Amino acid sequence: MISGKVLSADGDIVDYATVYLKGTKYSSTTNDKGMYHINAPAGEYTLVISSVGFEKAETMVKIKSKERVRLNVKLKPAAQLAEVIVVGNQLSKLRSSAFNATAVNTKELVNTTKTLSEALDKAPGMKIRESGGVGSDMAVTMDGFSGKHVKVFIDGVPQDGVGSSFGLNNIPVNFADRIEVYRGVVPVGFGADAIGGVINIVTSKRRRKWFIDASYSYGSFNTHKSYVNFGQTFANGFKYEINAFQNYSDNNYWVDTPVEDFETDAINRRKKEHVQRFNDTYHNEAIVAKAGFVDKPWADRLLIGLNYSHMYKEVQTGVRQEIVYGHKHHHGHSLMPSIEYSKRNLFTRGLNVAFNANYNHDITINVDTAYRKYNWRGETVPNNSLGEQSYQNSKANNHNWTASLTANYRLGEKNTFIINDVFNSFNRSNENLLTNPPTHDEFNKVTTKNILGASWRFIPNSRLNISVFGKYYYQYVSGPIATSSAQDAYTLTSRTVNALGYGAAATCFLPLGFQLKASYEKAVRLPSIEEMFGDEDLEMGDISLKPESSHNINTNLSYNATFGLHNVYVEGGFIYRDTRDYIQRNILALSGGLSAATYVNFGKVDTKGYSISARYSFSKWLSIGGNFTHMNVRDNMRTSQGTTAESLTYRQRIPNMPYTFADSDFNFYWHGLGGKGNVLTLTYDNQYTHSFTYYSANIGSNKGDYVVPDQFAHNLTISYSIRNGRYNLSFECRNFTDARLYDNFSLQKPGRAFYGKVRIYFGN
Repeated sequence: MISGKVLSADGDIVDYATVYLKGTKYSSTTNDKGMYHINAPAGEYTLVISSVGFEKAETMVKIKSKERVRLNVKLKPAAQLAEVIVVGNQLSKLRSSAFNATAVNTKELVNTTKTLSEALDKAPGMKIRESGGVGSDMAVTMDGFSGKHVKVFIDGVPQDGVGSSFGLNNIPVNFADRIEVYRGVVPVGFGADAIGGVINIVTSKRRRKWFIDASYSYGSFNTHKSYVNFGQTFANGFKYEINAFQNYSDNNYWVDTPVEDFETDAINRRKKEHVQRFNDTYHNEAIVAKAGFVDKPWADRLLIGLNYSHMYKEVQTGVRQEIVYGHKHHHGHSLMPSIEYSKRNLFTRGLNVAFNANYNHDITINVDTAYRKYNWRGETVPNNSLGEQSYQNSKANNHNWTASLTANYRLGEKNTFIINDVFNSFNRSNENLLTNPPTHDEFNKVTTKNILGASWRFIPNSRLNISVFGKYYYQYVSGPIATSSAQDAYTLTSRTVNALGYGAAATCFLPLGFQLKASYEKAVRLPSIEEMFGDEDLEMGDISLKPESSHNINTNLSYNATFGLHNVYVEGGFIYRDTRDYIQRNILALSGGLSAATYVNFGKVDTKGYSISARYSFSKWLSIGGNFTHMNVRDNMRTSQGTTAESLTYRQRIPNMPYTFADSDFNFYWHGLGGKGNVLTLTYDNQYTHSFTYYSANIGSNKGDYVVPDQFAHNLTISYSIRNGRYNLSFECRNFTDARLYDNFSLQKPGRAFYGKVRIYFGN
């Protein structure tokens, strides 16, 4: 017998590599630990190892009778795709994916105060949008699509309906081992109905005997963040792990805004005052616990989990900044048990199965009972009616069930078949806590969704990877619909949606370090829970929304080369989307000068754009890089809906959507400063956003009233790691030029801010 382990040049495991004795029928495939085993007669052979994305390796080996030969092999990358757009030049296994995939490695960000959403800002085509400070509403913009167009997963499990306290902008970057970003065309393995793309948070799967990772940070606006992660894996395979984190901030930063004058009952939008936010405190707490077994004959992983999170959020403004609240707030909690099972070579070699299921009970309470009206100076006058927006003390009980099954069967060396099914069921019941006893809404809000996908992956050689796939979408929706203009009478309505999608993706490793990727998908996105049912407060849903459908085309060309201690990476990608029944988030005017957000089908939207990324690194000392994205997202509906008249917004940009943005960073690493294993890291990074209108450009061009201006933010970070990361200190200054930064509908974000963090890590 000959056996051993196959590794990459940087020491990562290479699974599913093909290993064989040249000129014979004796062969093997590496398992998830990179191990191979071949039984063959005694003699001299040439051992050949090949894997997608690596150069084929050949080595002479002599097998002796009744002896076991052990031979470990390291493979050199065939074309190192620096798809990890992060500080440094780390590599990712996604380099061999046929899909336009990028991996954000979080390892060099763990000493910062960044959240998972902020780490994503360094990926090409990505922009994170937040309406304020800590805990504010957050959306991801990916290649011209935003919000619900982009789906979020944690370890392949969809995060629909998990609650705001467990959003990307609340989870510390330490929580993830890496973040995978699939732009546009999405593999069936996720079972996603996404048009914009998919974000997959991948947590660490390393087997560690014991460890503890803990940190605390404090900064401007009385912001406190803490995190602890500890766990243990025993020799018998029993494993447990606990993640816990907390965020708190007063969010009392200063903004420049028009202020309502209570003496005249008017707002002079030409005059802005410098005022401080005063009703924007936010805090959340979360704990994620898992326990079970790993590396057993009957399961690679069998873990039972329990997540609990709690949040409290004061609401300072509505969807427009001129609207001010002084007492309005939300609070709630979420409890989610889960089970995770995976097994390679189940029943037969080459059949890998993964199953995940969870139930999430989320309770959100919206409180709006004040009888005073506030302006930005903190002045008050009696309100004409109870409630600052709408008099309520309401409780939403959300029940969300999710289950996903993926079966992956490898037939021979070149063919892999994948089947994936994701089921989701949601039920919301509402209670009015203003009455005694509380009263319940007559009808619940219910949706059931199932997405079934099948894929065939063909790898004829180490330089070519092709995937063809199809998806079936099903959705059932039931809920109340108003039958009176006063919105005081409702009837129950329901509908069912069925749709098909399909696509293909391919990648080819070219000579001289080039790689080409291309993909196409006829994609369908089913309306989300928030779009159909709202949030029972500032977001108003529409149960009659139709699914979006889109033809998506992605092409990507990258180049990577290493010259001694120098590494250069350049990537360029083109995006095209033809979207029908595009779901857009708009502002709806309410009585009393108030506003809420609503969702509508927008007919046809055409997207054309490109992104460019580049990075240079010198050994382990220096890394410089950046991204530039331009997306032309336009209304392609010639006539107004329901009429023959030409639409006033035809060929205009979709409003409230950044279309040109860029970022860059400069990183310097001083290894050995103060002792062996110590590293001092200096980082400067920036983000630029070109001005955009938040109403149609036909309106926004009127004296700049509805224009979000050009923005350029600059940040500095210094961190010092001692004894190979055991003790860590960092200091950050964000937006050090104190630039005015804005986002959705021109809501202002924090100015200059300072943060410090201390972190320790023990274990192996």
